[in-house]
Amino acid sequence: MSEIGIKSYSVCIPRLRMDRAAIAAAHAWSLPALKGLGKGERSFCSWDEDSITMGVEATRACLTPGAKQSIGSLVFASTTAPFADLQNASVIVNASGLSANTATLDTAGSLRVGVSALIRALRSPDGSDAVIVAADNRRAKPGSSQEMQYGSGAAALRVGSGETIARFLGSASSASQFADHFRAQGEKYDYYWEERWVRDEGYLKIIPEAVARLFKEKGIGADSLDHFCMPATISGAAAAVAQRLKIRPEAVVDNLAPKCGDTGAAHPLIMLAVALEKAAPGQKILVIGFGAGCDAVLLEATDSIRNYKSLSSASEALARGVTDKNYTKLLSFTDELDLDWGMRSETDAKTALTQLYRAQDQVIGFVGGRCGECSAIQFPRLAACVNCGSTKPLTPYPLADELAKVATFTADWLMFYPAPPLYVGLVQFDNGARVLMEMVDVDPAKFDVGSPLRMVFRIKEKDTRRHYNRYFWKAAPTT
Repeated sequence: MSEIGIKSYSVCIPRLRMDRAAIAAAHAWSLPALKGLGKGERSFCSWDEDSITMGVEATRACLTPGAKQSIGSLVFASTTAPFADLQNASVIVNASGLSANTATLDTAGSLRVGVSALIRALRSPDGSDAVIVAADNRRAKPGSSQEMQYGSGAAALRVGSGETIARFLGSASSASQFADHFRAQGEKYDYYWEERWVRDEGYLKIIPEAVARLFKEKGIGADSLDHFCMPATISGAAAAVAQRLKIRPEAVVDNLAPKCGDTGAAHPLIMLAVALEKAAPGQKILVIGFGAGCDAVLLEATDSIRNYKSLSSASEALARGVTDKNYTKLLSFTDELDLDWGMRSETDAKTALTQLYRAQDQVIGFVGGRCGECSAIQFPRLAACVNCGSTKPLTPYPLADELAKVATFTADWLMFYPAPPLYVGLVQFDNGARVLMEMVDVDPAKFDVGSPLRMVFRIKEKDTRRHYNRYFWKAAPTT
């Protein structure tokens, strides 16, 4: 039997980064103690991003077009999935251009759910490749330490047999009624227990027991470990666990706390991506997931890692960040501040689910059409070709991965938009298609006609009455 392991990986961290000092300054009048946490940045989602859109971004970057055909299943791990009773993983499959026959599963309930899903995929290969996607858009009560510590992000791993960049060596798990924090159904915020208790009775006892059991089973010593990935919002917790296990201090992987914050279920896999980016063949990587117990997975980098380059590595995802000091924007985008947008915002955003189903490949997959007579490509697919008028059915033509540039654009300050101004204009695809699209992540100083664009999957509109997000594709600058 060929070895099982990780074949590719990618990381998605939202472009927006809130300056923690700005958060601390906003609360200085009432919560001066937060100043001690006001160092670095934390990532946060724009109004049109959530766990699904980040999951799509990570999945697309994880898979080359040829690899998509080998995917048999996709697991979506999140504690902040947008839908409680509508499968989120199906949206990711359809938006990422995977086969409709792909098996899907949503998993939740703990911050270690991403590691748990990874272990399950590594231990139960079915002959096809699997994608493990973990994403969280973490929400915290204004003025809490979690508001300073939390972040948003996603990671995707392609798992299977054959040529891998990191082979699976083993895993260990434990289940324990140890609640370091919890969030009840329907509640917005996490409730945390005392940090010293969490560190001394949780991290320093539960994790070492599981890891020691894994090391004993595999007959390896802690000194042979090269990368130790353990997320924790408590400062110094990972170093303390490493010391107890006699893991070398230099093996502790940066938890990215000052760069993006703790991204929840995605964070162990993002830290794994950091380790894979630096790992040399033969080096061993240990990844920890903690929450009501512990998961530990042991991997070893293979020779293939020498020539592997992720399409969206952790370092690249972090480098794309833009620092923001507008605390009101953070509150607005996380629905902590209900702004008065005026009468223009008073519209009913109800989605016609019947029409969405009929046009799902176009709306979710961004699949246009190609004319069989003149080869013109268009979106949407209409009954007749817009170029030659032929009424022969158009051949489906995916546009999500096609290169494009700005043909025309305008910045609209009059129309209601949650992040004004609304940029909209004609997108000229290199294949000849022209589509009127919304444009996002725009830096006015660097944006002009001819600017290169990429397609991104985002929330088009939020139905606040029925609590349904309508998704569609938008155009974003490539740099």
